[in-house]
Amino acid sequence: MISILFALLISGPAHAEVVEKTLAVVNSEIVLESDLKLLQKRISKPGMVDDALLMDKSIDSLKNDRKAQLDYLINEKIIESEIKRLNLSVTNDRVESEFKDMAKRNNVSEAELENILKGQGISASEYKVFLKEKIEKQSLMDTEIISKLRISDDDALNEYLKNNPNSRPSIDEFSVAHIFFSPKKGGSEAAYKRAEVVLGKLRNGESFEVLAEQFSEDPNFSSGGALGTFKSGEFLPEIESAISNLKVGETTGIIKSRLGYHIAKLTGKKLTTDPKFEKAKERIKAQLLEVSFKRQLKFWLQNKRDESFVRINE
Repeated sequence: MISILFALLISGPAHAEVVEKTLAVVNSEIVLESDLKLLQKRISKPGMVDDALLMDKSIDSLKNDRKAQLDYLINEKIIESEIKRLNLSVTNDRVESEFKDMAKRNNVSEAELENILKGQGISASEYKVFLKEKIEKQSLMDTEIISKLRISDDDALNEYLKNNPNSRPSIDEFSVAHIFFSPKKGGSEAAYKRAEVVLGKLRNGESFEVLAEQFSEDPNFSSGGALGTFKSGEFLPEIESAISNLKVGETTGIIKSRLGYHIAKLTGKKLTTDPKFEKAKERIKAQLLEVSFKRQLKFWLQNKRDESFVRINE
């Protein structure tokens, strides 16, 4: 009886466990077929794929490229290993706090944010998993890459000059005074004659500042005839051209402009950074930092791959 029962047991139907296909092994981590399918779902949802790991590929190019998808997952596993090694994992409390902050930044409640995500096909729990990974990755990138990047003002200036070859790295800044003669007072010829008289007095050694006080017809006259400080290109071109080769303290002859006649004095001159560059500098540095980060991330990941055990089963 026992032998018959034993025979029935060993001849009964076998219920084999279904083993999922392992696509790759990365150190002690495995990449399964189900991981690939999850990634394919993430690709179709906005913001659920880390652009930095695309390595200059577009998300669209990732959609139908199984090899690129597997490569992306391997990079993720390498990063996960480094996060564990450096003890950079974050708690659920930190994730919840970040989720709340995200709602505040977008001026919505947490429930409203969950509904927005739901409308994009993303559950709150799914997004929080992604958010946890994102915070950990950012911490890793800060530690391993970003903290080591250096973009100087000179780097930004070189990039600016490369894209603006006609620009100069520095420009002249002038401090100017003038004695003005208005054609509105008796016409252009009379204004010119008045200018000639004052120019003669100036060449005979009289003080420019005193003559300006006595004879300037500038309706906005300032003490000594001071006009202010101007960078190259910001001032009346006729006056700038006349003073550009003067030494500080020297004066011009009679200058004709669209406003009338001037005798100008250069009271100060120095080199200063091009204001157009100053305005663009921080934007250029941010662009260079992004380019440098992508390049260093690619290099860092390749180094980590070389140090890791990676076996691909496809």
